[in-house]
Amino acid sequence: MGNSAHYVAVRPDRDLQLVRRFECVTADLHRLADWLQNCGVQTVTLQSTGVYWIPLYDILEERGLQVYLVNARHTKNLPGRKSDVQESQWLLKLHTYGLLNQAPKPADVPTEVWINKPLNSNENTH
Repeated sequence: MGNSAHYVAVRPDRDLQLVRRFECVTADLHRLADWLQNCGVQTVTLQSTGVYWIPLYDILEERGLQVYLVNARHTKNLPGRKSDVQESQWLLKLHTYGLLNQAPKPADVPTEVWINKPLNSNENTH
């Protein structure tokens, strides 16, 4: 999970393009969820890096996907990741084999995704 883009990997039997890059804007987060659903994905692993995972977590959960939140500190020292693309593939492999521990969603995380508000809204954002 990053502040400018998310890299997402799926198994080879799900799509010809195994890794895709999505920007961190609401429209792209919904395209990401659409792609995962079109690929038949039912569970998703997200690293809890800063606050960047929150909007995507909420969107995926709203779509009915089971989201596994994993602590980035638990995966950063594992071998096999050198780039964002490789890291997304590595997390997919670890998730596929059940080697990641799911972290609970922190209770103080807002349930409303603030970036889903219209850009021309006169309301204050969070």
